[in-house]
Amino acid sequence: MAKVANVVVDALVKAGARRCWGIVGDTINHFTDVVRQSDLRWIHVRHEEVGGLAAGGEAYFTGELAVCAGTCGPGSLHFVNGIFESHRNGAPVVLIASDVARTEAGLGFPQEVDQRKIYEQHSVFCEYISHPDQARRITVQAAQAALTKGGVAVVIVNGDMFEEDTQDELPWSVHRPRSRLIPADDELDALAERLNSADTVTLYAGIGARDAMPQLLALAEKLAAPIAHTSRSKEFIEPGNAYNVGMIGILGNKAGVEAVDGADVMLCLGTDFAYTQFYPGQDKIIQIDRDPAHIGRRSPVGMGLVGDIGPTVAALIDRLDRNDDTKHLEATRLQWKKDLDGYEDEAKESDPSLIHPQFVTQTLDRLAAQDAIFTADGGSPMVWLLRHLTANGDRRFLTSLLHGTMANAYPQAMGAVAAYPERQVISMCGDGGLTMLMGDLLTLKQEKLPIKILIYNNGSLGFVEMEQRVEGLLDSYTGLENPDFARLAEVCGLKGIRVESADDLEGAMTQWLATDGPAILDVRVNRMELVMPPKVETGQVASTALFGIKAVLDGRAREVVSLLRDNFLR
Repeated sequence: MAKVANVVVDALVKAGARRCWGIVGDTINHFTDVVRQSDLRWIHVRHEEVGGLAAGGEAYFTGELAVCAGTCGPGSLHFVNGIFESHRNGAPVVLIASDVARTEAGLGFPQEVDQRKIYEQHSVFCEYISHPDQARRITVQAAQAALTKGGVAVVIVNGDMFEEDTQDELPWSVHRPRSRLIPADDELDALAERLNSADTVTLYAGIGARDAMPQLLALAEKLAAPIAHTSRSKEFIEPGNAYNVGMIGILGNKAGVEAVDGADVMLCLGTDFAYTQFYPGQDKIIQIDRDPAHIGRRSPVGMGLVGDIGPTVAALIDRLDRNDDTKHLEATRLQWKKDLDGYEDEAKESDPSLIHPQFVTQTLDRLAAQDAIFTADGGSPMVWLLRHLTANGDRRFLTSLLHGTMANAYPQAMGAVAAYPERQVISMCGDGGLTMLMGDLLTLKQEKLPIKILIYNNGSLGFVEMEQRVEGLLDSYTGLENPDFARLAEVCGLKGIRVESADDLEGAMTQWLATDGPAILDVRVNRMELVMPPKVETGQVASTALFGIKAVLDGRAREVVSLLRDNFLR
């Protein structure tokens, strides 16, 4: 005989889980008591959302199971945003979501919440343990779903269920089969015919091509095709890739956009890039994806095939004719070089009192370890990560590109550093994101999580402020009255350094990175920085000009001068 709590914890450990993130409380007390005696490390956070984000960061970087656990009602509800973010990233996480005792279920008891209705909309598995003898079976099914489908699995347990006895007779265990999915021969023949008849092809690679770089490079070489990529695939597409031309979309660059616009065929490989307005016409698009539901989901396509990218390209490549005309590739590569030079120019500082975030990020790129792990808050920090950090094959990157949340960066970094304590883990935070979940700075000290937090302190919700101005609106309700984050760090038991001049940045950043333990670098950056898209449309210029007129009429002429000086006249 065994208690349900013991069985659940044992099943999670045997599935590969090493850490459980959460806050203890009444309905999980028996669960956490078993965790205390197990090989599972409990990491006590101050807010459950941080626990959900941290577990997701750990699982994303390791590819292995991470766990979080919450008490009924408020505790489990606080996990929601962190769980949704982690699920969208495909991170294999199991959430143990407890509920009130079965004797009170369905009677409106204090803190009772229907966990299934909350989590089944965004999980790969969501089930109650309805009987003690289901404990191992349900937990194993949850872990297997999280690991094989890529996402969050939720196990709902009434608090009194943890104390129940079970025979635990059947040896349920997690299986992780690896399949190879390839289109039918006639589909591959049709695809080859279409590609052979095209004068120019551009490959557009997403996260689904993560394990297919040798095949992708061989395909690009045979077709003389540039490779554009989604923002999530920067990490593995860019390193050592002579065919790389960057990204498309609002966060992208001119070369990526021109590579797609100038091609007869845009071959989408394992990408679910969401913004329809950046795709060319239907007749140009061919899509290959493992998930049939993704075919034609973002844009109408002329041809769609279902398959894993690596095996599919391997089966396709001998069917293709070699393209010896490299003009399309050479033109887009030349533009990519110009784009990189432009990013470099953006980082030059002529006025030490005006610190541009691009300068900060390129300094970080130069000083950070070659195998550093970076996270970035949604908003402008993710733009600086994507545009100004070098992917070299050893560095890892994570930001909120699918869920678009604030405050993801340093909690996800907590998960990364817990899994890789020997590596440099750097969190690029906006001042708005950092302050949203500021309480867990205390967790860094208590749990000895040595992340390095860089705060782009511009005194505003900068990305929102930019959006409002580009719409021709007066920016409203975006200002932030911040503390001295370096002094705040010291109060929390962390190392804190503040920078207000560009001349002081390199020395301060070197000291910050060398700190033994968690540390904050608070950098006062330019508030008026614009995130410029790869193509500046007339409407965007007109809208920004309209902001200028409105700002002058509203008595804010200095801001218009700053906007021009900081972005267009330097």
